[in-house]
Amino acid sequence: MKKNYISVEELDKKFDDGEEGILQYFDLEKAERLGDNKPKRVSVDFPAWMVNQLDDVSKKLGVTRQSVIKFFIADRLKQEKAEEM
Repeated sequence: MKKNYISVEELDKKFDDGEEGILQYFDLEKAERLGDNKPKRVSVDFPAWMVNQLDDVSKKLGVTRQSVIKFFIADRLKQEKAEEM
């Protein structure tokens, strides 16, 4: 397979414009995830009112309670990281 090369700026523009077919510019054989993304089980006890509100949000969004919890925590952690900078 012939390798295709473009600049980072060109790739960003294609991505931002929603163009399909940008994967041709990546070497997927060498692609890997950065950081430690392996799931790690934790146990957390929430008060009943919080679980009820989480369930309301999860029903509204059509996702699991676990997904809502992950999203909320990830969002808050990103905010904290941004405030550190």
